[in-house]
Amino acid sequence: MSATPSSTSLRPTETVLQGIPAVAGVQYAPVIRPGARPTVDDGSAAAAVDESNRQGEAARFTTAAAAVAERLRDRAAHASGAASEVLATTATLAQDRAWIAATEKRIGEGNPAVRAVTAAVDQFVTMFTQLGGLMAERVTDLRDIRDRVIAELNGLPEPGVPVPEVPSILCADDLAPVDTAGLDPALVVALATTLGGPTSHTAIIARQLGIPCVVAVGGLDAVPAGTMVMVDGSSGTVTVEPDEAVARRAVELARGQAELARSWHGPGATADGHAVAILANVQDGAAARAASQTPAEGVGLFRTELCFLNRSTEPSVDEQAEIYGEVLGAFDGRKVVIRTLDAGSDKPLKFVGHPDEANPALGVRGIRIADGNPGILTRQLEGIAAAARATGSAPWVMAPMIATPAEAKAFADETRSHGLTPGVMIEVPAAALLADRILEHVDFLSIGTNDLTQYTMAADRMSAELATLTDPWQPAVLALVAIAAKAGVAVGKPVGVCGEAAADPQLACVLVGLGVSSLSAAAAAVSGVGAKLAQVTLAQCREAADAALATATAADARAAASAVLS
Repeated sequence: MSATPSSTSLRPTETVLQGIPAVAGVQYAPVIRPGARPTVDDGSAAAAVDESNRQGEAARFTTAAAAVAERLRDRAAHASGAASEVLATTATLAQDRAWIAATEKRIGEGNPAVRAVTAAVDQFVTMFTQLGGLMAERVTDLRDIRDRVIAELNGLPEPGVPVPEVPSILCADDLAPVDTAGLDPALVVALATTLGGPTSHTAIIARQLGIPCVVAVGGLDAVPAGTMVMVDGSSGTVTVEPDEAVARRAVELARGQAELARSWHGPGATADGHAVAILANVQDGAAARAASQTPAEGVGLFRTELCFLNRSTEPSVDEQAEIYGEVLGAFDGRKVVIRTLDAGSDKPLKFVGHPDEANPALGVRGIRIADGNPGILTRQLEGIAAAARATGSAPWVMAPMIATPAEAKAFADETRSHGLTPGVMIEVPAAALLADRILEHVDFLSIGTNDLTQYTMAADRMSAELATLTDPWQPAVLALVAIAAKAGVAVGKPVGVCGEAAADPQLACVLVGLGVSSLSAAAAAVSGVGAKLAQVTLAQCREAADAALATATAADARAAASAVLS
Protein backbone atom coordinates (compact mmCIF):
# COMPACT_ATOMS: atom_id res chain seq x y z
CA MET A 1 0.00 0.00 0.00
CA SER A 2 2.96 2.31 0.00
CA ALA A 3 2.87 5.14 -2.47
CA THR A 4 4.49 4.58 -5.85
CA PRO A 5 6.07 7.19 -8.11
CA SER A 6 4.16 8.50 -11.07
CA SER A 7 5.80 9.25 -14.40
CA THR A 8 3.18 11.84 -15.33
CA SER A 9 5.07 14.97 -16.36
CA LEU A 10 5.05 18.17 -18.34
CA ARG A 11 8.65 17.70 -19.48
CA PRO A 12 10.68 14.61 -20.35
CA THR A 13 13.02 15.16 -17.39
CA GLU A 14 10.22 15.76 -14.87
CA THR A 15 9.01 12.99 -12.57
CA VAL A 16 6.14 13.29 -10.11
CA LEU A 17 6.43 11.14 -7.00
CA GLN A 18 3.24 10.54 -5.05
CA GLY A 19 3.07 10.48 -1.25
CA ILE A 20 0.65 11.32 1.54
CA PRO A 21 -0.09 15.03 2.22
CA ALA A 22 0.95 16.00 5.74
CA VAL A 23 1.35 19.81 5.85
CA ALA A 24 0.00 22.13 3.14
CA GLY A 25 2.18 24.52 1.19
CA VAL A 26 4.52 24.53 -1.82
CA GLN A 27 8.30 24.95 -1.95
CA TYR A 28 10.90 24.66 -4.70
CA ALA A 29 14.53 24.16 -3.70
CA PRO A 30 17.51 21.79 -3.90
CA VAL A 31 17.48 18.51 -1.97
CA ILE A 32 19.62 17.96 1.10
CA ARG A 33 19.91 14.66 2.92
CA PRO A 34 20.89 13.78 6.50
CA GLY A 35 24.57 13.14 7.14
CA ALA A 36 25.88 9.63 7.46
CA ARG A 37 25.15 7.91 10.74
CA PRO A 38 28.08 6.31 12.61
CA THR A 39 29.11 2.86 11.48
CA VAL A 40 27.38 0.25 13.61
CA ASP A 41 29.85 -2.32 15.02
CA ASP A 42 28.71 -5.92 14.52
CA GLY A 43 31.26 -7.10 17.08
CA SER A 44 33.15 -9.44 14.76
CA ALA A 45 36.48 -7.60 14.96
CA ALA A 46 36.66 -5.97 18.40
CA ALA A 47 38.49 -7.84 21.12
CA ALA A 48 36.74 -8.70 24.36
CA VAL A 49 37.22 -6.31 27.26
CA ASP A 50 39.49 -7.64 30.01
CA GLU A 51 37.58 -8.35 33.20
CA SER A 52 39.59 -5.75 35.11
CA ASN A 53 38.51 -3.05 32.64
CA ARG A 54 34.82 -3.88 32.40
CA GLN A 55 33.72 -1.60 35.21
CA GLY A 56 35.48 1.32 33.55
CA GLU A 57 33.93 0.43 30.18
CA ALA A 58 30.49 0.38 31.79
CA ALA A 59 31.16 3.78 33.36
CA ARG A 60 32.25 5.12 29.97
CA PHE A 61 28.94 3.96 28.50
CA THR A 62 26.74 5.42 31.25
CA THR A 63 28.59 8.73 30.96
CA ALA A 64 27.98 8.79 27.20
CA ALA A 65 24.29 7.94 27.57
CA ALA A 66 23.88 10.59 30.27
CA ALA A 67 25.57 13.20 28.05
CA VAL A 68 23.21 12.41 25.17
CA ALA A 69 20.17 12.61 27.45
CA GLU A 70 21.34 15.89 28.97
CA ARG A 71 21.78 17.50 25.54
CA LEU A 72 18.27 16.38 24.59
CA ARG A 73 16.80 17.76 27.80
CA ASP A 74 18.60 21.06 27.22
CA ARG A 75 17.14 21.29 23.72
CA ALA A 76 13.69 20.46 25.09
CA ALA A 77 14.00 23.29 27.62
CA HIS A 78 14.76 25.77 24.84
CA ALA A 79 12.08 24.45 22.45
CA SER A 80 8.32 24.79 22.63
CA GLY A 81 5.19 22.97 21.54
CA ALA A 82 5.50 19.59 19.88
CA ALA A 83 9.28 19.97 19.49
CA SER A 84 9.73 20.27 23.25
CA GLU A 85 7.49 17.25 23.79
CA VAL A 86 9.41 15.07 21.34
CA LEU A 87 12.81 16.06 22.71
CA ALA A 88 11.76 15.45 26.32
CA THR A 89 10.32 12.05 25.44
CA THR A 90 13.48 11.04 23.58
CA ALA A 91 15.65 12.21 26.49
CA THR A 92 13.66 9.96 28.80
CA LEU A 93 14.13 7.04 26.44
CA ALA A 94 17.89 7.71 26.29
CA GLN A 95 18.12 6.84 29.98
CA ASP A 96 15.47 4.14 30.10
CA ARG A 97 16.59 1.54 32.63
CA ALA A 98 15.65 -1.43 30.45
CA TRP A 99 18.04 -0.76 27.58
CA ILE A 100 20.69 0.72 29.88
CA ALA A 101 20.65 -2.47 31.96
CA ALA A 102 20.75 -4.63 28.82
CA THR A 103 23.84 -2.75 27.62
CA GLU A 104 25.56 -2.93 31.01
CA LYS A 105 24.90 -6.68 31.13
CA ARG A 106 26.65 -7.16 27.80
CA ILE A 107 29.60 -5.05 28.90
CA GLY A 108 29.81 -7.19 32.02
CA GLU A 109 30.14 -10.21 29.73
CA GLY A 110 33.18 -8.64 28.05
CA ASN A 111 31.65 -6.77 25.10
CA PRO A 112 33.11 -3.34 24.26
CA ALA A 113 30.65 -0.51 24.89
CA VAL A 114 29.91 0.17 21.21
CA ARG A 115 29.16 -3.49 20.52
CA ALA A 116 27.03 -3.72 23.67
CA VAL A 117 25.02 -0.63 22.72
CA THR A 118 24.38 -2.00 19.24
CA ALA A 119 23.25 -5.41 20.48
CA ALA A 120 21.04 -3.99 23.23
CA VAL A 121 19.27 -1.59 20.87
CA ASP A 122 18.82 -4.36 18.30
CA GLN A 123 17.14 -6.42 21.01
CA PHE A 124 14.61 -3.69 21.78
CA VAL A 125 14.09 -2.75 18.13
CA THR A 126 13.06 -6.34 17.46
CA MET A 127 10.79 -6.37 20.48
CA PHE A 128 9.08 -3.06 19.65
CA THR A 129 8.67 -4.00 15.99
CA GLN A 130 6.96 -7.25 16.96
CA LEU A 131 4.65 -5.42 19.36
CA GLY A 132 3.60 -3.07 16.58
CA GLY A 133 1.16 -0.24 17.21
CA LEU A 134 2.50 2.81 18.99
CA MET A 135 5.45 0.87 20.39
CA ALA A 136 6.84 0.52 16.86
CA GLU A 137 7.00 4.33 16.79
CA ARG A 138 9.92 4.13 19.24
CA VAL A 139 12.16 2.22 16.80
CA THR A 140 13.37 5.35 15.00
CA ASP A 141 13.97 7.02 18.37
CA LEU A 142 15.98 4.04 19.66
CA ARG A 143 18.19 3.89 16.59
CA ASP A 144 18.81 7.62 16.82
CA ILE A 145 19.81 7.29 20.48
CA ARG A 146 22.10 4.40 19.57
CA ASP A 147 23.84 6.51 16.93
CA ARG A 148 24.25 9.46 19.29
CA VAL A 149 25.66 7.32 22.09
CA ILE A 150 28.08 5.58 19.69
CA ALA A 151 29.24 8.96 18.36
CA GLU A 152 29.80 10.11 21.95
CA LEU A 153 31.75 6.95 22.78
CA ASN A 154 33.93 7.38 19.69
CA GLY A 155 34.49 11.12 20.17
CA LEU A 156 32.66 11.97 16.94
CA PRO A 157 30.29 14.89 16.21
CA GLU A 158 26.61 14.29 16.85
CA PRO A 159 24.86 12.77 13.83
CA GLY A 160 21.98 14.65 12.31
CA VAL A 161 20.81 17.01 9.61
CA PRO A 162 23.40 19.34 8.02
CA VAL A 163 22.75 23.08 8.13
CA PRO A 164 22.36 24.10 4.47
CA GLU A 165 23.90 27.27 3.06
CA VAL A 166 20.76 28.07 1.04
CA PRO A 167 17.06 27.27 1.63
CA SER A 168 16.69 23.57 0.88
CA ILE A 169 14.24 20.67 0.99
CA LEU A 170 15.17 17.87 3.38
CA CYS A 171 14.53 14.41 1.93
CA ALA A 172 15.16 11.28 3.94
CA ASP A 173 14.18 7.68 4.41
CA ASP A 174 12.92 8.69 7.83
CA LEU A 175 13.81 11.45 10.27
CA ALA A 176 14.65 11.06 13.92
CA PRO A 177 12.30 13.20 16.03
CA VAL A 178 15.33 14.98 17.53
CA ASP A 179 16.54 16.04 14.09
CA THR A 180 13.11 17.26 13.03
CA ALA A 181 12.63 19.25 16.23
CA GLY A 182 15.88 21.14 15.67
CA LEU A 183 15.23 22.32 12.11
CA ASP A 184 15.49 25.98 11.12
CA PRO A 185 12.43 26.71 8.92
CA ALA A 186 14.27 29.54 7.21
CA LEU A 187 16.81 27.07 5.80
CA VAL A 188 14.88 23.79 5.68
CA VAL A 189 11.79 24.98 3.84
CA ALA A 190 10.05 21.63 3.26
CA LEU A 191 10.25 17.95 4.24
CA ALA A 192 9.69 14.73 2.32
CA THR A 193 10.19 11.22 3.69
CA THR A 194 9.97 7.70 2.33
CA LEU A 195 8.51 6.41 5.60
CA GLY A 196 6.17 7.86 8.22
CA GLY A 197 2.50 8.72 8.21
CA PRO A 198 0.37 11.87 8.34
CA THR A 199 0.42 11.84 12.17
CA SER A 200 4.11 10.95 12.59
CA HIS A 201 6.51 13.06 14.66
CA THR A 202 7.95 14.47 11.44
CA ALA A 203 4.55 15.65 10.21
CA ILE A 204 3.52 17.08 13.58
CA ILE A 205 6.71 19.11 13.98
CA ALA A 206 6.63 20.25 10.34
CA ARG A 207 3.16 21.60 11.06
CA GLN A 208 4.47 23.47 14.09
CA LEU A 209 7.31 24.92 11.99
CA GLY A 210 4.86 25.89 9.28
CA ILE A 211 6.73 24.13 6.43
CA PRO A 212 5.22 21.87 3.73
CA CYS A 213 5.58 18.14 4.34
CA VAL A 214 4.85 14.98 2.35
CA VAL A 215 5.36 11.50 3.83
CA ALA A 216 5.40 7.93 2.51
CA VAL A 217 6.77 9.08 -0.85
CA GLY A 218 7.51 6.21 -3.22
CA GLY A 219 10.74 6.52 -5.19
CA LEU A 220 12.16 9.32 -3.03
CA ASP A 221 15.28 7.34 -2.13
CA ALA A 222 16.49 7.60 -5.74
CA VAL A 223 16.54 11.42 -5.69
CA PRO A 224 20.13 12.57 -4.96
CA ALA A 225 21.18 15.59 -2.94
CA GLY A 226 21.37 18.78 -5.00
CA THR A 227 18.43 17.88 -7.26
CA MET A 228 15.85 20.64 -7.67
CA VAL A 229 12.43 19.47 -6.51
CA MET A 230 9.03 20.96 -5.80
CA VAL A 231 7.17 19.71 -2.73
CA ASP A 232 3.41 20.25 -2.70
CA GLY A 233 2.11 19.46 0.77
CA SER A 234 -1.52 19.89 -0.31
CA SER A 235 -1.50 17.33 -3.12
CA GLY A 236 1.13 15.07 -1.54
CA THR A 237 3.55 15.24 -4.47
CA VAL A 238 7.28 15.67 -4.93
CA THR A 239 8.10 16.81 -8.46
CA VAL A 240 11.67 16.08 -9.48
CA GLU A 241 13.31 18.66 -11.77
CA PRO A 242 10.09 20.55 -12.58
CA ASP A 243 9.86 23.40 -15.03
CA GLU A 244 11.36 26.27 -13.03
CA ALA A 245 8.81 28.88 -14.14
CA VAL A 246 5.88 26.60 -13.31
CA ALA A 247 7.38 25.72 -9.93
CA ARG A 248 8.01 29.34 -8.98
CA ARG A 249 4.44 30.30 -9.93
CA ALA A 250 3.13 27.50 -7.71
CA VAL A 251 5.29 28.72 -4.84
CA GLU A 252 4.04 32.30 -5.30
CA LEU A 253 0.43 31.12 -5.31
CA ALA A 254 1.00 29.18 -2.10
CA ARG A 255 2.80 32.15 -0.60
CA GLY A 256 -0.23 34.30 -1.35
CA GLN A 257 -2.44 31.84 0.50
CA ALA A 258 0.00 31.93 3.43
CA GLU A 259 -0.10 35.74 3.47
CA LEU A 260 -3.88 35.59 3.54
CA ALA A 261 -3.66 33.24 6.51
CA ARG A 262 -1.28 35.58 8.33
CA SER A 263 -3.71 38.45 7.87
CA TRP A 264 -6.55 36.51 9.51
CA HIS A 265 -7.16 37.53 13.11
CA GLY A 266 -10.39 35.73 13.98
CA PRO A 267 -12.79 34.95 15.44
CA GLY A 268 -13.50 31.72 13.60
CA ALA A 269 -16.48 31.79 11.26
CA THR A 270 -17.47 30.82 7.75
CA ALA A 271 -17.95 33.47 5.06
CA ASP A 272 -21.68 33.64 5.88
CA GLY A 273 -21.12 34.08 9.61
CA HIS A 274 -21.49 30.56 11.03
CA ALA A 275 -19.31 30.60 14.16
CA VAL A 276 -16.64 27.92 14.58
CA ALA A 277 -14.25 28.24 17.52
CA ILE A 278 -10.62 27.94 16.40
CA LEU A 279 -8.53 26.71 19.33
CA ALA A 280 -4.94 25.61 20.03
CA ASN A 281 -3.39 22.37 21.30
CA VAL A 282 -0.83 22.93 24.08
CA GLN A 283 1.14 20.89 26.59
CA ASP A 284 2.40 23.41 29.13
CA GLY A 285 2.40 27.04 30.19
CA ALA A 286 5.10 28.08 27.71
CA ALA A 287 3.19 26.60 24.78
CA ALA A 288 -0.03 28.23 26.02
CA ARG A 289 1.61 31.65 26.24
CA ALA A 290 2.95 31.24 22.69
CA ALA A 291 -0.48 30.14 21.44
CA SER A 292 -2.09 33.15 23.11
CA GLN A 293 -0.15 35.35 20.68
CA THR A 294 -2.01 33.74 17.76
CA PRO A 295 -5.69 34.27 16.85
CA ALA A 296 -6.58 31.10 18.81
CA GLU A 297 -9.74 31.72 20.83
CA GLY A 298 -8.71 29.33 23.57
CA VAL A 299 -7.26 25.88 24.20
CA GLY A 300 -9.05 22.85 22.81
CA LEU A 301 -6.55 20.31 24.12
CA PHE A 302 -4.19 20.66 27.07
CA ARG A 303 -2.14 17.43 27.12
CA THR A 304 -1.46 17.23 30.86
CA GLU A 305 0.56 14.00 30.80
CA LEU A 306 3.36 15.67 28.85
CA CYS A 307 4.20 17.80 31.89
CA PHE A 308 4.98 14.65 33.86
CA LEU A 309 6.89 12.38 31.47
CA ASN A 310 10.22 12.89 33.24
CA ARG A 311 8.79 12.64 36.76
CA SER A 312 9.62 9.58 38.89
CA THR A 313 6.93 10.53 41.41
CA GLU A 314 3.42 11.86 41.01
CA PRO A 315 3.26 15.66 41.34
CA SER A 316 1.39 16.86 44.40
CA VAL A 317 -2.01 18.50 44.06
CA ASP A 318 -0.40 21.89 44.67
CA GLU A 319 2.26 21.26 41.99
CA GLN A 320 -0.40 20.22 39.53
CA ALA A 321 -2.50 23.28 40.33
CA GLU A 322 0.46 25.53 39.56
CA ILE A 323 1.09 23.82 36.20
CA TYR A 324 -2.57 23.99 35.17
CA GLY A 325 -2.82 27.57 36.39
CA GLU A 326 -0.13 28.67 33.93
CA VAL A 327 -2.26 27.51 31.01
CA LEU A 328 -5.47 28.93 32.43
CA GLY A 329 -3.71 32.23 33.07
CA ALA A 330 -2.41 32.45 29.50
CA PHE A 331 -6.01 32.32 28.23
CA ASP A 332 -7.60 34.27 31.05
CA GLY A 333 -11.37 34.21 30.71
CA ARG A 334 -11.29 32.13 27.54
CA LYS A 335 -12.14 28.50 26.87
CA VAL A 336 -9.59 25.94 28.06
CA VAL A 337 -10.20 22.19 27.69
CA ILE A 338 -7.96 20.06 29.90
CA ARG A 339 -7.45 16.39 29.11
CA THR A 340 -6.79 14.14 32.08
CA LEU A 341 -3.74 11.88 31.94
CA ASP A 342 -3.50 10.08 28.61
CA ALA A 343 -0.57 7.92 29.67
CA GLY A 344 0.31 4.37 28.73
CA SER A 345 1.38 2.78 25.44
CA ASP A 346 3.95 5.18 23.94
CA LYS A 347 3.71 7.66 26.85
CA PRO A 348 4.54 5.71 30.02
CA LEU A 349 4.67 7.57 33.33
CA LYS A 350 7.19 6.26 35.84
CA PHE A 351 4.92 6.80 38.84
CA VAL A 352 1.95 4.94 37.36
CA GLY A 353 3.34 1.40 37.17
CA HIS A 354 2.28 0.29 33.72
CA PRO A 355 1.81 -3.47 33.22
CA ASP A 356 3.71 -5.36 30.55
CA GLU A 357 1.25 -5.86 27.71
CA ALA A 358 1.35 -7.75 24.43
CA ASN A 359 -0.42 -4.86 22.68
CA PRO A 360 -0.11 -1.62 24.68
CA ALA A 361 -2.09 0.47 22.17
CA LEU A 362 -5.12 -1.70 23.00
CA GLY A 363 -4.27 -2.04 26.68
CA VAL A 364 -4.29 -0.02 29.87
CA ARG A 365 -3.99 3.57 28.74
CA GLY A 366 -5.90 6.80 29.18
CA ILE A 367 -8.82 6.65 31.62
CA ARG A 368 -8.16 2.93 32.18
CA ILE A 369 -5.05 3.75 34.22
CA ALA A 370 -7.26 5.14 37.00
CA ASP A 371 -8.63 1.67 37.72
CA GLY A 372 -5.24 0.35 38.85
CA ASN A 373 -4.13 3.61 40.47
CA PRO A 374 -6.82 4.63 42.97
CA GLY A 375 -6.78 8.33 43.62
CA ILE A 376 -4.69 9.45 40.65
CA LEU A 377 -7.72 10.85 38.79
CA THR A 378 -9.15 12.37 41.97
CA ARG A 379 -5.91 14.16 42.74
CA GLN A 380 -5.67 15.48 39.19
CA LEU A 381 -9.23 16.82 39.35
CA GLU A 382 -8.41 18.42 42.72
CA GLY A 383 -5.42 20.13 41.11
CA ILE A 384 -7.51 21.39 38.19
CA ALA A 385 -10.22 22.66 40.56
CA ALA A 386 -7.62 24.46 42.68
CA ALA A 387 -6.14 26.11 39.57
CA ALA A 388 -9.62 27.15 38.48
CA ARG A 389 -10.28 28.82 41.83
CA ALA A 390 -6.90 30.54 41.86
CA THR A 391 -7.31 31.98 38.37
CA GLY A 392 -11.05 32.57 38.42
CA SER A 393 -11.40 30.29 35.39
CA ALA A 394 -13.98 27.68 34.44
CA PRO A 395 -12.05 24.98 32.56
CA TRP A 396 -13.67 22.08 30.77
CA VAL A 397 -12.19 18.66 31.56
CA MET A 398 -12.24 15.59 29.33
CA ALA A 399 -11.19 11.97 29.71
CA PRO A 400 -9.23 10.06 27.04
CA MET A 401 -9.94 6.55 25.72
CA ILE A 402 -13.56 6.38 26.83
CA ALA A 403 -15.23 3.35 25.25
CA THR A 404 -18.64 3.03 26.95
CA PRO A 405 -21.43 5.23 28.31
CA ALA A 406 -20.82 3.73 31.77
CA GLU A 407 -17.21 4.98 31.72
CA ALA A 408 -18.43 8.40 30.63
CA LYS A 409 -20.96 8.53 33.48
CA ALA A 410 -18.40 7.56 36.12
CA PHE A 411 -15.99 10.23 34.90
CA ALA A 412 -18.71 12.88 34.65
CA ASP A 413 -19.98 12.21 38.17
CA GLU A 414 -16.53 12.60 39.71
CA THR A 415 -15.68 15.65 37.59
CA ARG A 416 -18.89 17.44 38.56
CA SER A 417 -18.19 16.70 42.23
CA HIS A 418 -15.22 19.05 41.89
CA GLY A 419 -17.32 21.77 40.25
CA LEU A 420 -15.87 21.16 36.78
CA THR A 421 -17.49 20.72 33.36
CA PRO A 422 -17.09 17.13 32.09
CA GLY A 423 -16.58 15.84 28.58
CA VAL A 424 -14.90 12.88 26.89
CA MET A 425 -12.64 12.12 23.97
CA ILE A 426 -14.04 10.19 21.01
CA GLU A 427 -11.07 8.05 19.96
CA VAL A 428 -12.58 4.57 20.13
CA PRO A 429 -15.03 3.66 17.34
CA ALA A 430 -17.44 2.24 19.94
CA ALA A 431 -17.65 5.68 21.57
CA ALA A 432 -18.44 7.34 18.23
CA LEU A 433 -21.19 4.84 17.53
CA LEU A 434 -22.74 5.41 20.96
CA ALA A 435 -22.12 9.15 21.10
CA ASP A 436 -25.80 9.89 21.70
CA ARG A 437 -25.83 7.70 24.82
CA ILE A 438 -22.50 9.10 26.04
CA LEU A 439 -23.89 12.63 25.67
CA GLU A 440 -26.60 11.76 28.18
CA HIS A 441 -23.87 11.98 30.83
CA VAL A 442 -21.36 14.63 29.65
CA ASP A 443 -21.54 18.22 28.45
CA PHE A 444 -19.29 17.99 25.39
CA LEU A 445 -17.29 15.68 23.11
CA SER A 446 -13.88 16.15 21.54
CA ILE A 447 -12.84 13.89 18.67
CA GLY A 448 -9.21 12.75 18.63
CA THR A 449 -8.79 11.90 14.97
CA ASN A 450 -5.28 10.43 15.31
CA ASP A 451 -6.35 7.47 17.42
CA LEU A 452 -9.85 7.29 15.95
CA THR A 453 -8.28 6.78 12.52
CA GLN A 454 -5.80 4.21 13.80
CA TYR A 455 -8.43 2.15 15.58
CA THR A 456 -11.05 2.46 12.85
CA MET A 457 -8.67 1.29 10.12
CA ALA A 458 -6.81 -1.24 12.30
CA ALA A 459 -3.57 0.32 11.04
CA ASP A 460 -0.52 1.56 12.93
CA ARG A 461 -0.36 5.28 12.26
CA MET A 462 3.45 5.11 12.14
CA SER A 463 3.54 2.53 9.33
CA ALA A 464 4.58 3.87 5.94
CA GLU A 465 3.14 0.78 4.28
CA LEU A 466 -0.26 1.61 5.78
CA ALA A 467 -0.11 5.40 5.37
CA THR A 468 -3.06 5.45 2.95
CA LEU A 469 -5.15 3.73 5.63
CA THR A 470 -4.14 6.12 8.41
CA ASP A 471 -5.11 9.17 6.37
CA PRO A 472 -7.87 11.00 8.33
CA TRP A 473 -9.65 11.60 5.01
CA GLN A 474 -10.71 7.94 5.06
CA PRO A 475 -14.48 7.93 4.46
CA ALA A 476 -15.01 5.41 7.28
CA VAL A 477 -13.39 7.82 9.74
CA LEU A 478 -15.42 10.74 8.42
CA ALA A 479 -18.58 8.64 8.84
CA LEU A 480 -17.79 8.11 12.52
CA VAL A 481 -17.09 11.82 12.97
CA ALA A 482 -20.47 12.52 11.36
CA ILE A 483 -22.25 10.22 13.81
CA ALA A 484 -20.67 11.92 16.84
CA ALA A 485 -21.27 15.43 15.49
CA LYS A 486 -24.90 14.66 14.63
CA ALA A 487 -25.45 13.38 18.18
CA GLY A 488 -24.14 16.67 19.56
CA VAL A 489 -26.29 18.81 17.28
CA ALA A 490 -29.38 16.81 18.27
CA VAL A 491 -29.04 17.72 21.96
CA GLY A 492 -27.37 21.10 21.55
CA LYS A 493 -24.02 20.05 23.02
CA PRO A 494 -20.67 21.03 21.43
CA VAL A 495 -18.57 18.49 19.56
CA GLY A 496 -15.03 19.55 18.66
CA VAL A 497 -12.05 17.99 16.90
CA CYS A 498 -8.63 18.18 18.52
CA GLY A 499 -6.66 15.67 16.42
CA GLU A 500 -4.22 16.56 13.66
CA ALA A 501 -7.09 16.49 11.14
CA ALA A 502 -8.19 19.88 12.47
CA ALA A 503 -4.92 21.40 11.19
CA ASP A 504 -5.75 20.61 7.54
CA PRO A 505 -7.66 23.66 6.20
CA GLN A 506 -9.59 21.66 3.60
CA LEU A 507 -10.47 18.90 6.03
CA ALA A 508 -11.41 21.50 8.66
CA CYS A 509 -14.12 22.75 6.28
CA VAL A 510 -15.41 19.21 5.84
CA LEU A 511 -15.49 18.70 9.62
CA VAL A 512 -17.55 21.87 10.01
CA GLY A 513 -19.88 20.56 7.30
CA LEU A 514 -20.32 17.37 9.34
CA GLY A 515 -21.50 19.44 12.32
CA VAL A 516 -18.34 19.99 14.33
CA SER A 517 -18.51 23.18 16.41
CA SER A 518 -14.82 23.77 17.21
CA LEU A 519 -11.42 22.92 15.80
CA SER A 520 -8.23 22.67 17.85
CA ALA A 521 -4.83 22.36 16.20
CA ALA A 522 -1.17 23.20 16.61
CA ALA A 523 -0.80 26.93 17.17
CA ALA A 524 1.03 27.34 13.85
CA ALA A 525 -1.98 25.94 11.98
CA VAL A 526 -4.62 28.17 13.58
CA SER A 527 -4.43 31.07 11.11
CA GLY A 528 -4.46 28.83 8.04
CA VAL A 529 -7.56 27.01 9.22
CA GLY A 530 -9.35 30.20 10.19
CA ALA A 531 -8.50 31.92 6.91
CA LYS A 532 -9.77 28.99 4.84
CA LEU A 533 -13.06 28.81 6.74
CA ALA A 534 -13.56 32.55 6.20
CA GLN A 535 -13.48 31.97 2.42
CA VAL A 536 -16.29 29.40 2.26
CA THR A 537 -19.93 29.28 3.30
CA LEU A 538 -21.54 26.77 5.63
CA ALA A 539 -23.46 25.42 2.64
CA GLN A 540 -20.17 24.76 0.83
CA CYS A 541 -18.82 23.00 3.91
CA ARG A 542 -21.88 20.77 4.06
CA GLU A 543 -21.71 20.06 0.33
CA ALA A 544 -18.00 19.18 0.65
CA ALA A 545 -18.77 16.89 3.60
CA ASP A 546 -21.50 15.09 1.67
CA ALA A 547 -19.18 14.72 -1.31
CA ALA A 548 -16.38 13.25 0.84
CA LEU A 549 -18.74 10.83 2.62
CA ALA A 550 -19.98 9.52 -0.72
CA THR A 551 -16.51 8.33 -1.80
CA ALA A 552 -14.69 5.08 -1.13
CA THR A 553 -11.06 6.19 -0.66
CA ALA A 554 -9.18 8.92 1.17
CA ALA A 555 -7.77 10.27 -2.11
CA ASP A 556 -11.24 10.45 -3.66
CA ALA A 557 -12.65 12.12 -0.52
CA ARG A 558 -9.92 14.77 -0.64
CA ALA A 559 -10.47 15.39 -4.36
CA ALA A 560 -14.27 15.55 -4.02
CA ALA A 561 -14.13 18.05 -1.18
CA SER A 562 -11.49 20.13 -2.94
CA ALA A 563 -13.66 20.42 -6.03
CA VAL A 564 -16.45 21.93 -3.92
CA LEU A 565 -14.30 24.17 -1.74
CA SER A 566 -12.27 25.59 -4.63
